[in-house]
Amino acid sequence: MIRRLYKKHQEKFNYLLVGIWNTIFGYSVFVALYYLFGQWAHYMFIWVVSTVLAITNAYIGFKSFVFRTKGNYLREYLRFYVVYSGSMLLNIVLLPLCVEILRIAPPAAQGGIICVGAVVNYLGHKHFSFSPQRQSAVRKSASGT
Repeated sequence: MIRRLYKKHQEKFNYLLVGIWNTIFGYSVFVALYYLFGQWAHYMFIWVVSTVLAITNAYIGFKSFVFRTKGNYLREYLRFYVVYSGSMLLNIVLLPLCVEILRIAPPAAQGGIICVGAVVNYLGHKHFSFSPQRQSAVRKSASGT
């Protein structure tokens, strides 16, 4: 029964696993950079650096383990950033709000914010970044058919 459930929802389970890993990775990078460089660098700059590293890490995991596409790496990577831009904009608004107005420490605030966009990001990556229809459309336009 568990095997059948996994097979039916394999992509979602794999997305969840990669998402959990990437959440731990991205948050750990943010916290480590904050404690290493926080006295010299603004927490938003640290967030940008940790976000670029986390998005790149997530892209590799989602491409190779979740969606397993053979598409153009650069094109997919750029679309991946388009999907994440919504979460990034939300983070740009919420992180300073939590830190400056609510007086929550940056690591705690970031910890609360990172889970907000998981479902939206999954749908965006499934239907935009790594969409099978997009992959076949790109192949057709490249072949001239």
